[in-house]
Amino acid sequence: MAGRFEGKVALITGAARGQGRGHAVRLAREGADVIAVDICRQIDAVAYPLATSADLAETVSEVEALNRRIVAVEADVRDSKAMQAAVDEGIGQLGGVDIVLANAGIGMVRDGVEPPTAFREVLEINLIGVWNTVHAAAPAMIEQGRGGSIVLTGSVMALTGRGGSGNAGMEGYTAAKHALVGLTRSWANWLAPHNIRVNSVHPTGVNTPMIINEAMQEVLAAMPADGPDLSNLMDVQLVEVSDISNAIAWLVSDEARYVTGVALPVDAGFLAK
Repeated sequence: MAGRFEGKVALITGAARGQGRGHAVRLAREGADVIAVDICRQIDAVAYPLATSADLAETVSEVEALNRRIVAVEADVRDSKAMQAAVDEGIGQLGGVDIVLANAGIGMVRDGVEPPTAFREVLEINLIGVWNTVHAAAPAMIEQGRGGSIVLTGSVMALTGRGGSGNAGMEGYTAAKHALVGLTRSWANWLAPHNIRVNSVHPTGVNTPMIINEAMQEVLAAMPADGPDLSNLMDVQLVEVSDISNAIAWLVSDEARYVTGVALPVDAGFLAK
């Protein structure tokens, strides 16, 4: 598969660590240049540490070690003007954009955040941030006239109501991820005439700092034994970043050239259970 993204440029949000970094390195290994965007600062409502400038620098180092070009920009996906500036900078240096991975998102909200604020904060990042990302890049993709592929990072919580508890932050997460399925289908219709495909990928829990952190472990430890079943059907608690990168690499490749409007679970059977 080496070189199947040669000459392509991939815009990836949340690229400083976790899934975003994994996707950047995977696509770079197969020839892509990268526009890497991350906020690189803490958001007050979030219960766990977010990525830093040093994390983004590590992504740059790993991509450059593969002899690929990378433009790294610290920007907040909630800020449409900042996202447009980031995309414009990347296009200016790398010559276009062919792949968009709208990956940036947050999970657990810290205790003490007022419920309306918690709900709104998650929606603004996990939904409006995705809208800002795609609308910053899609016009350039259309103007280029060379097609392309967009993948939105959803969640198994986009396709089920399991685990509902009245927690405002989690309701914001579930609402946002459900909404991404609708956007996937709507944007697939919008962009199909330009040969731009739009899909979403929906992981179960992934082994990243969004899950592996002190706040999340405390919540899991406190769950009653007869609480909601959030386990996978297959005998694995968490999948790896590479499992999601593998799915995305297929979705954005020519091997999936007629796949669009699809919500693809990578869930170890979570949704079948």
